[in-house]
Amino acid sequence: MAASGTGDPAGEARRLARYALFATAGAAAALLTALGSGLLILLSGIVGFAATAAGVWWFLAHRGPVRFFGALLAVAAPLGTLWLYVVGGVWVNALVALALWAVALSCARAALRRPEDERAALSRGVRIPAPRRPVLIMNPKSGGGKVEEFGLVARAEALGARVVLIDPSAPADVAALARKAADEGADLLGVAGGDGTQALVAEVAAELDLPFLVISAGTRNHFAMDLGLDRTDPSRCLDALHDGEELRVDLGDVAGRPFVNTVSFGVYADVVQRPEYRDDKAGTAIGVLPDLLQGGEGDRLDATADEVPLTGQQALLVSNNPYVAPDPFSAAAARRARLDGGELGVIGIRVDGAAQAAELAVLGTQATALNVLTARRVEVGGGPGAGAEIPVAVDGEALMLPTPVVCTLRPGALRVLVPRDRPGSPVPPPRLNWRRLTRLAFPAEPLVSDRRPWDPRIS
Repeated sequence: MAASGTGDPAGEARRLARYALFATAGAAAALLTALGSGLLILLSGIVGFAATAAGVWWFLAHRGPVRFFGALLAVAAPLGTLWLYVVGGVWVNALVALALWAVALSCARAALRRPEDERAALSRGVRIPAPRRPVLIMNPKSGGGKVEEFGLVARAEALGARVVLIDPSAPADVAALARKAADEGADLLGVAGGDGTQALVAEVAAELDLPFLVISAGTRNHFAMDLGLDRTDPSRCLDALHDGEELRVDLGDVAGRPFVNTVSFGVYADVVQRPEYRDDKAGTAIGVLPDLLQGGEGDRLDATADEVPLTGQQALLVSNNPYVAPDPFSAAAARRARLDGGELGVIGIRVDGAAQAAELAVLGTQATALNVLTARRVEVGGGPGAGAEIPVAVDGEALMLPTPVVCTLRPGALRVLVPRDRPGSPVPPPRLNWRRLTRLAFPAEPLVSDRRPWDPRIS
């Protein structure tokens, strides 16, 4: 469902908002009718939900037998509740309530979606002449072998590019390779590799004011996603060589080293430093979560974002432009709405016990344990007890940097060449605001559509 593309966008949004409220009321009614089956059924649902939450908490925040018991409880509690619902004859009510709640969420998000969010999904650039001597550096092992899987070398050479393959068995200085290519007359530099490799070549391209081509052949390709590139087929990125447009984006700097996505400190940086992280990212992260969620066994960080002090942080994330949803438990947090805003995004987490950890899980961005702000300069120290160097993860690469570590941004420093025909960035779901949804559904004054773009923020 969408509130755009209709003749009366304001009226369509109003109808969707009303559908959302009516569906919510229907879901509540379906649950209330189940009360006739006995108070025990209602209490079992509440207890089942609480037990599931407790199981998830014990799994994430503890180790050993407690973690195993938590995992068992997190699975058994909802299954037990479902069995009680079937025995009690209220499973139909539960299914109806869930279906109506799903409809309510879909309609609510469609009603609250802003037209400018849709337009920002694909930033338009400036058409420039096709490069005559492009040079592309490719890592054949990146992303599990995407260079070979998608035939990137043959396709790039067919489009007139010179390809430099990195030997995975011999560590290469990709920045030096990029400088050598520029000295030999390259008029575009590009990379098929992970975000860390992208950043090193991007630094050379920015310094020499050359266009830069991103080929989404890494594992996650966050930078490519926020540029609106196709992450499922990296060969489509090469279309920019004959039908491209140029975007001006910001380039981050941490202690003299470039970054295109993020610089992480604290718990996450400790995870990246571990040898097993490359082969088991999720497992390694779960292994250190108890240190964060129970108040921390590791060192804490002190930082300053412009003039704002952030003391005793267990985890700190500094990003090249802020993320859409600064919530560590939100999937939408994985992308940035723009890369040319000229500001760093800063997310700090300070958890001083189980109560604050639970608050963070429930309230997200409203929790006192989460600090969210933007800045032009971030300085990170080691905090009490820390050494002269601290672990830092720069675009996912593990480093040890001397304190203080300073992060800054160079606005518009990087010229990125992208295909004109590209998917665009995924539009994150709008944040649910039931008060605004109610005002939208039943406005104090009639909404008049004059065919101008509708903005629900004025309702």
